[in-house]
This record gives sequence, C-alpha cells and structure tokens, in this order.
Amino acid sequence: MGAENQSLQTVLGQFPAEAGSLIPILQSVQAHLGYISAQAVCEIAQALRLTESQVYGVASFYAQFRFTPPARHGICVCLGTACHVRGGERLMENLQRELGAAMGTSTSDGRFDLDRVACLGCCALSPVVKVDSDIYSSVTTMKLKGIVNGYE
Repeated sequence: MGAENQSLQTVLGQFPAEAGSLIPILQSVQAHLGYISAQAVCEIAQALRLTESQVYGVASFYAQFRFTPPARHGICVCLGTACHVRGGERLMENLQRELGAAMGTSTSDGRFDLDRVACLGCCALSPVVKVDSDIYSSVTTMKLKGIVNGYE
C-alpha cells in the first residue's frame, strides 16, 4: 500500500461515509497530500457512494482545491489597488515571462506556483510580493529577480 493510499484511508476513516462529508474530506486530503489527486477523487467517490464526476464537480467549484501537485515555492503577486497603481501588474507580467509560467500555473521544473491575490494587507508597502510565507515590499523588477533567485 503506497503512502498516498495510506493517507487517503486515514482521512476517509475520520469522517462519516455520507455526502455531507465531501468538503471536509477534500480539505483534509489536500492538507495531507497538497492537492486532490485522481486516485483521491476515485477513492472518495467510492467511500461516499458518489460518482467521480460529482466529487470533481464539487472540488472544482471551489478555488481552494488544486488538482496538480504544488510546486516547491509559491509566488503571489498582490494586484490590489495600491499595488496595481505602483506596478504590481508589471511585476506579474515580468514573472510570467521570466519563469515561463502563466498566472495560476506552475513552472515546468516544479520550482514555483505563480498566483495573484486581491490584497495582502500591506498597501503602504506596495507593490508587494509574497513567496511562501515571506513578504517583500516596494518590489521593483530588479529586486524581483534577486528575490526569485534566492529560492532553489
């Protein structure tokens, strides 16, 4: 039995086998695996007596769930009003070009996930970029290159 299968069985054993458990199960699976795998969708469907389409339909409705393994690092560019006015969009475009990844996707080497956020709550420090749990303020395109290079 593989590690993923063991994690799935552990999670499924913590919840009643009823449709109302679907979202908490999905949240728990993602917390354990980092994403919702095809195997997880299949096993959840079997455990709850749902179709895989029903499980996928619910999971894909919510932005919190992902269906691909996470990259080693997550980059999030703030595109709230203050950050947008001070160049947040330019930073996002620069990252997409330099990393070769579109917003909402991962780099081909699995190094970075690239996303946007409406506000990180650091408006006075704009533009702001978050890598993993590190917040970088007053980011310029030159500073951004150094930030990215600081992560393996």
